[in-house]
Amino acid sequence: MMAAVSVTAQTTIPPTRITVAQDGSGDFKTIQEAVNSVRDLSKLQVTIFIKNGTYNEKLVIPSWKTNISLIGESKEGTIISNNDYSGKPFPGKDPSGRDKYVTYTSYTVLVQGNDFSAENLTIQNTAGRVGQAVALHIEGDRAVIKNCRLLGNQDTLYAARESCRQYFQNCYIEGTTDFIFGEATAVFRDCTIKSLMNSYITAASTRQGHAFGFVFFNCKLVADTAAKKVFLGRPWRPYARTVFIHCELGSHITPQGWDPWKGDAMFPDKDKTAYYAEYGNTGPGADVKDRVAWSKQLTKKEAEQYTIKNILGGADNWVP
Repeated sequence: MMAAVSVTAQTTIPPTRITVAQDGSGDFKTIQEAVNSVRDLSKLQVTIFIKNGTYNEKLVIPSWKTNISLIGESKEGTIISNNDYSGKPFPGKDPSGRDKYVTYTSYTVLVQGNDFSAENLTIQNTAGRVGQAVALHIEGDRAVIKNCRLLGNQDTLYAARESCRQYFQNCYIEGTTDFIFGEATAVFRDCTIKSLMNSYITAASTRQGHAFGFVFFNCKLVADTAAKKVFLGRPWRPYARTVFIHCELGSHITPQGWDPWKGDAMFPDKDKTAYYAEYGNTGPGADVKDRVAWSKQLTKKEAEQYTIKNILGGADNWVP
């Protein structure tokens, strides 16, 4: 008779808190190494605590790395930085065969995994005024960004993909042209939005049939001294939807408020389908008497429909 073999299963519980420190005092020296160490398709929220320092990384949170939280030691002292931009030579070729970076590959941080969050840190693209250069690119669903600084010039924040819901609270976002753009449904609450030059703040590309695109609540729109004529937004695609509610609009906001993005041969007359609206805003830029005729001023009843639950809830009743 062959002796029975006893097998003891050993289970190891992956850590739910990881520390990153450049001086070697943490579990890893780079954020990417920490992300890579997280269990694939994690059901547990994993906190990656990042000590102060400038991390020169092109960080990717892949789709199979879910439930990751990046928590910085301090908003000003924990910095993720890169400087790729559209037109910069790509090492080799990108997945679509291009030999130069484009908007979609210029990111400093790319988030593809669901249930991602970031808090108390800075994400920046330091390429300068060279065209599209994304700091934060989010494709994952149910993303929450709190108390963060997003710094760049053109295309600072790419809120990508129509199926994605994103929530930004107490954030500082700065840029030049279309520096908040994309298809996602995104809420910005109590954020400071700074324009660095005369241009456009948002460029939504909301898909047809979506009730909400970008919604700004209680945000403060400010400007650098060089910015004296700034539009709230222009439609990247025909059914763009952007709404500002109870925001403080500085004097840099142009009286017209919105731009139709004329000259787009592929999508002409976007002003006929875009939905741009305001309600209860204050400040010198909030005077609506000279707004473009195709924008909208919400009624009180219409404004009451703009709740976090209605905007972001979805089929799973997500409330960030």
